[in-house]
Amino acid sequence: MMTILEANGSLDANLRYNADMFDRMTISRMAGHFQTLVEGIAAQPEQRVLDLPLLAETERRQLLSEWNNTEADFDDSLLVHQLFQTQASRTPHAPALVFGNRRMSYGELNARANQLARYLSARGVGAETRVAVCMQRTPESVVGILGIVKAGGAYVPLDPTYPTERLAFIMADTQARVLITDSRCARELPQADAQIICLDTGWDAISLEDSTSFTSNVVAENLAYIIYTSGTTGHPKGVQITHAGLLNLVNWHQHTFEITPADIATQLAGVGFDASVWELWPYLTAGASLHLIDDDTRTSPERLRDYLLSEEITISFLPTPLAESVLALDWAETSGLRVMLTGGDKLHRYPAHAKPFVLVNNYGPTENTVVATSGVVSCGEDVAASPSIGRPISNVQIYLLEPVATRAPGEIYIGGASLTRGYLNRPELTAEKLVPNPFSNQPGARLYRTGDLGRYRPDGQIEFLGRIDRQVKIRGFRIELEEIEAVLAQHPALQEAVVLAREDGASDKRLVAYVVAKHEPPSAGELRVYLKQTLPDYMIPSLFVWLDALPLNHSGKIDRRALPAPDAEHSAPERSRIAPRSSVEELLAKIWGEVLEVEQVSVDHNFFELGGHSLLMAQVMSRVRDSLQLDIPLRTLLAAPTISDLAEAIELAAREEQLDVEKIAQLWLMVEQLSPIELEAALSQEHSLIGAF
Repeated sequence: MMTILEANGSLDANLRYNADMFDRMTISRMAGHFQTLVEGIAAQPEQRVLDLPLLAETERRQLLSEWNNTEADFDDSLLVHQLFQTQASRTPHAPALVFGNRRMSYGELNARANQLARYLSARGVGAETRVAVCMQRTPESVVGILGIVKAGGAYVPLDPTYPTERLAFIMADTQARVLITDSRCARELPQADAQIICLDTGWDAISLEDSTSFTSNVVAENLAYIIYTSGTTGHPKGVQITHAGLLNLVNWHQHTFEITPADIATQLAGVGFDASVWELWPYLTAGASLHLIDDDTRTSPERLRDYLLSEEITISFLPTPLAESVLALDWAETSGLRVMLTGGDKLHRYPAHAKPFVLVNNYGPTENTVVATSGVVSCGEDVAASPSIGRPISNVQIYLLEPVATRAPGEIYIGGASLTRGYLNRPELTAEKLVPNPFSNQPGARLYRTGDLGRYRPDGQIEFLGRIDRQVKIRGFRIELEEIEAVLAQHPALQEAVVLAREDGASDKRLVAYVVAKHEPPSAGELRVYLKQTLPDYMIPSLFVWLDALPLNHSGKIDRRALPAPDAEHSAPERSRIAPRSSVEELLAKIWGEVLEVEQVSVDHNFFELGGHSLLMAQVMSRVRDSLQLDIPLRTLLAAPTISDLAEAIELAAREEQLDVEKIAQLWLMVEQLSPIELEAALSQEHSLIGAF
């Protein structure tokens, strides 16, 4: 509250504020803004208040110049594949890739990539040529990417788990001349007007090529890769990244985190997630060793922690939700891990206890070559505030341009050396999102409008606040809700559909679809099957809510705030529930219900159709292992996604181990129902429950 009194021909202003909500520095800054505004009114009384400045010249200089003083020189004469080539010639016998029991040296990786580059060049691949690569996370996938870049082409990563229709759209949109894959993935790929090269069955022909160094005419301004992100039109959009942008990321990363050939890093992200770019190039261009993590390990926080420790990993990137799970675990006082990087979603909390490594939070859209800001997260900070996203990285500038009169939060605009060339085949979207940079003297300089909201903290760190539009992040994936709605709108049985990202006390953010049917409503399972023909799994809503009509506001527009929280009354119709028929099925149903936060689980429900994903899958299988004292691989749930199928697989594995898994399940269910006093009494008996195991 401000009180202004006139005394002795002058005005004295006093400010009272709630010290629990504001600190003294913030209030002083606000008072300065008010003083600047009043001075502006006195000097220009004819101006609108909205057009008058709030910032004093010193603060304006700080925001625009001092906090964006990120200039750093780096040599762009050698591109990433040439830096790798140089490193391979220095240390040909050093391990480049580790995958399970497999090891691939720098010399072998370089030789195989050179052979593939020559093979591709003979088939017309050169600068600006788009080459799709659709493979699982294996050493061969790295050979494929490196071979494309060595040939001068731009690689287009395709996630093998994407629906056929989505893969077909990307292939058509890029007009990829060549598709690199393996025989396993090739069986699932759509028909495309491209030459298909399988690196397993076709390697005999590729191996005939010369394995010595291969040189192309690609330069820093040429494309390095194109990654597709969710789009509002119902189709994904291709983000074009040049070698110059990639080099800026690599040089900043190596300098900031002091990467050397002694480092051991990890690669966890799927190829369709741009973090995979960040996990690959800074290490292979520095001579470090890169471990490709299998799915069982990367989706289980406990196994991943143990892997990081046992393999003496020194630096690792973990997507935000996974990082939060791993940080919650116990760690030894010493560890080979010196840096844990995270990003892709909002980091909600500081580590509760000190860790034997540095935690670094990162922020950046795909349009800015993975990372735009970065900052160290300390433990023991104010738990009421989320960790900041740090400050801009080298040669990147951040501007918070205020869309509202209060001038407090602003939309994050990004400028600098890492910006995308633009969206493939989308000039109108490129012009909308990449605007002229009024703060730069460089001709043609641009700013990227992120649609993200942020604000500065007093020390220049940036606080991420959310979105100004309907784009969301789910487990690190950027999702345009309009794309899901556009696909749902094409379903013949639906009249209207709206999709939200809700938390509602759930363990993590999840997508909820609100649907209005024309006549007889389809089941949630039918809608999931329909969406999976077009959308990847991470874009399939976890829940479907049936409504007679969507709520409207006074303007006749959909009132999204009035949409009800999912409950049994509004749930979209499902097929009849089949109750558990054994103790194992009953135990699985209980675990699924608690992890997925679903009240009624049928034994024929598909785990992934109920909203399950990789992190929840790891939680379920971890609890199954603990309850049944049986080591069940994570992939078992992928092959047996229903309770009935999973129970059958568990019983088969138990017979091989000579375990009475049905009896173990009965005991666990019995223990769950006992009060602490009853449990203590039972355990004290001569034939205790523990003894029954």
